[in-house]
Amino acid sequence: MATSHWSIRRDDAAPAREPRLARRRGEVRTDEQVLEHYLIERELADRLRRAPRADRRRLYSELYDELFRRVPHHPMLKGVSPAQRRREVDLQLRFLKRFLTPTTVFMEIGAGDCALAIRAASIVKRVYAIEVSEQITRDVAPSGNFELILSDGCSIPVAKGSIDVAYSNQLMEHLHPDDAREQLRNIHSSLAPGGIYLCVTPNRLYGPGDISARFDEFATGFHLLEYTARDIRQLLAGAGFAEVRFYANVRGRFLRFPYGPIAALESVFGTLPYSLRKRVADTAPMRSLLGLRIAAIKPRAD
Repeated sequence: MATSHWSIRRDDAAPAREPRLARRRGEVRTDEQVLEHYLIERELADRLRRAPRADRRRLYSELYDELFRRVPHHPMLKGVSPAQRRREVDLQLRFLKRFLTPTTVFMEIGAGDCALAIRAASIVKRVYAIEVSEQITRDVAPSGNFELILSDGCSIPVAKGSIDVAYSNQLMEHLHPDDAREQLRNIHSSLAPGGIYLCVTPNRLYGPGDISARFDEFATGFHLLEYTARDIRQLLAGAGFAEVRFYANVRGRFLRFPYGPIAALESVFGTLPYSLRKRVADTAPMRSLLGLRIAAIKPRAD
């Protein structure tokens, strides 16, 4: 199970090192700013990892807001150009549109700046955008068929059985493993019979995918746990989903891809030394195949 990596990657006594990996594409900050971001995010993430369940409910929101206050050069605050943000949303919608109709009730969990949710509101019946950070959503103005809901990071505060399509992008890895399981059960409960949960999350085998990528072999920042396809499949089945489908991004086209070859690739990469695995798994073709883009379907009758 993925949770076996929980202890492997925790090394609280290890001193911070200078960045050892090449500068990430698009990174415009100095190494000193990246190191500052890493140290602050790791400190806050460790607080979240060690917190009891009851405290985590408030800490998700508090710690993300604290991160954005203490790291004013955080990429999510600096943002991207409007043109680049439109391209990012266009790519997500290209995958989502096959599942959306004018009568769909759509929910995005971890909506961030809500750019996607607001765009989706123009093509579906109703949209709920779920987010933990008041800081990142402070400029969002809900209106019409779009509603913004602040959450504790685990609950899904909508009526049971009210959602046709739920979606999260780069969210699962930010949850404590125990909370991830609980959130999946809550998402399952929020869906109507036959409803679909679409989940996009990085594969642990080409990670880390958070700020610790330039320092550590396993995620130590706010990616509290990264997963493989096998892990996610087991978690979704445990939450009650009847079918799990995988999709690969092939030059901007999203094609359904059998689980078997993905599992075989993961088995091979899992045996390789980190440096070799990272070089191969983090190439564009492998990321397309290994990247976890999943449709989980709720049974029509439980």
